[in-house]
Amino acid sequence: MKVARLQAPGGIERLNIADAPDPGQPGAGEILVRLRASSLNYHDYKVVIGDIRTSDGRIPMSDGAGEVIAVGEGVTEFAVGDAALSLFFPEWADGGPIDGGFTHVPGDGIDGYACELARAPASWFTRQPRGYSHAEAATLTCAGLTAWRALIVEGNLKAGDTVLVQGTGGVSIFALQFAKAMGARVVATSSSDAKLERLKAMGADHVINYVTTPKWGSAARDWTGGTGVDHVVEVGGAGTLPQSLSAARVGGHISLIGVLDGVQGPVPTALLMGKQIRLIGVTVGHRRAQLDMIAAIEATGIKPMIDRHFPLDRIGDAFRYQESGRHFGKIVVDI
Repeated sequence: MKVARLQAPGGIERLNIADAPDPGQPGAGEILVRLRASSLNYHDYKVVIGDIRTSDGRIPMSDGAGEVIAVGEGVTEFAVGDAALSLFFPEWADGGPIDGGFTHVPGDGIDGYACELARAPASWFTRQPRGYSHAEAATLTCAGLTAWRALIVEGNLKAGDTVLVQGTGGVSIFALQFAKAMGARVVATSSSDAKLERLKAMGADHVINYVTTPKWGSAARDWTGGTGVDHVVEVGGAGTLPQSLSAARVGGHISLIGVLDGVQGPVPTALLMGKQIRLIGVTVGHRRAQLDMIAAIEATGIKPMIDRHFPLDRIGDAFRYQESGRHFGKIVVDI
């Protein structure tokens, strides 16, 4: 089979297409999946450029979608021909976060899904949403589930709430879509007026250019009439957290899910305490949440925003495009 392999110590130019042995027939409790699509996440990018160190020859990509072509003894959840979707944390079934870090995360601690075939325990996959293509499903494993957990699992989002989303990456777009589908109002930020217009077309109730309005947190709070937003999906990290705290209402909820603007920096603790903000770090989610998200997608008809497709043999170009920051939504690799 064809695979993409990353040579240590990393770098897009060290990402190569190679031949690898087929994984063989599934054993008891396993399935064999013919992968059809993956999608790029910031975590995948950090692995590929070498900022997250992994084994030499690692197959990258946490997201994988395809059809089941063989099932092992004892498998009841899948049958040959079923559409399957990978899990970011394949051993986290439900409940609170588990220990172990990224040891079993595909494309990081173990080989990922930039390949034609994958054999794994059936519990490492879920079904795909009905009516989704493999490419659409492949956007959900990391970005979709992260947005779902941030707003619904951790935030207990309800109709009438106000949500602030940052930028136009995969998580932020999904957060916008989930929030609107559940009857919330959304304020969105970007540095591009053209992208802001696209966010408005997708349902954003208010948009702010964070370059022309550096104190966008105050602007978002003013838009709510001075109360502040109920939820913030924080993708920037240390560099943007002070503005997110400014935007949030007293008792509001901030999901810290990214470090695009720095991994450390000063935190205005007085503001955090004074507003009694609930700040939680969110790294994707568990299998139960992925199944709940899929059910919600089927009920609401949400479809992911896919910016561009690249074939597997141009996966390096896909990462270069991601690096440029020109994308709006998800970048898919067709396998």
